[in-house]
Amino acid sequence: MPTSFQSSSVSRPVGVVLIALAAVLTLSACNGGRARPRLAYEERPVELLYNTGYERLQRHRWSDAVDYFQEVERQHPYSEWSRRAILMQIYAYYQNGNYEESIAAADRFIQLFPGSPSAAYAFYMRATCHFEQIVDVGRDQNQAEQALAGLRDVARRYPGSSYATDATVKIDMVNDQLAGKEMNIGRYYQRANQPLAAIGRYKAVIDNEAFQRTSHTPEALYRLVEVYLTLGLKDEAERNGAVLGYNYPGSPWYAEAYALLTEDGRTSETAPTGQRESWLRRIIPG
Repeated sequence: MPTSFQSSSVSRPVGVVLIALAAVLTLSACNGGRARPRLAYEERPVELLYNTGYERLQRHRWSDAVDYFQEVERQHPYSEWSRRAILMQIYAYYQNGNYEESIAAADRFIQLFPGSPSAAYAFYMRATCHFEQIVDVGRDQNQAEQALAGLRDVARRYPGSSYATDATVKIDMVNDQLAGKEMNIGRYYQRANQPLAAIGRYKAVIDNEAFQRTSHTPEALYRLVEVYLTLGLKDEAERNGAVLGYNYPGSPWYAEAYALLTEDGRTSETAPTGQRESWLRRIIPG
């Protein structure tokens, strides 16, 4: 949470303060038949609402904090207090694992205050919420793709900022995830004896400039050697083996490819500097 958004002291010793501190709670039905306490509408000094929400935030009572910040926004829309309250909702929702709600609050802030310096935080948190919802490579990668788009947007809009620095790190992680998805599909096709489809997925990793920097590139090149040898396309296998050896001479994947090519009567100008880990590495996982 940005350190600039701190609780300000209550400046008006108004009589309604004591009444507001004992605010009546009403119950509103929520999904699943359960009920959740909600603040009853009652006009209160904006400083009190905000400070109470901030106090709940400090105590990690995320849902309670959201209630107070929503009241700030509802009772004092378009004000400076409302601007701060929406930022606090973004943070509280995120901390509570309510990522979609945090994204919605970030979108609302961006729409209402696009020129605010704090918009950088909203853009960053929106991308981070997508990032936090990335699932394993065996499942749909929609969240990863949205995270990548959002993180690139942050890096482009706010270069040199701490948000851009963290976004750049996360971009590399997301690219590794998406490259892993391509590899996962490629291995599936290879197991299913669909070599052309497998080649397409492996080439998607080595031809994509962003994916080339990921941990999956050596294996993608090795798998191409495997598939091309299976198809009898020995020149293509040797060419990909040479690329693998030139760029990753110490990789176990190149040691594996070198062994395959040697067994097939092909040689490479670059001898591997790494060791084959075990014959199990040659088995396609899954």
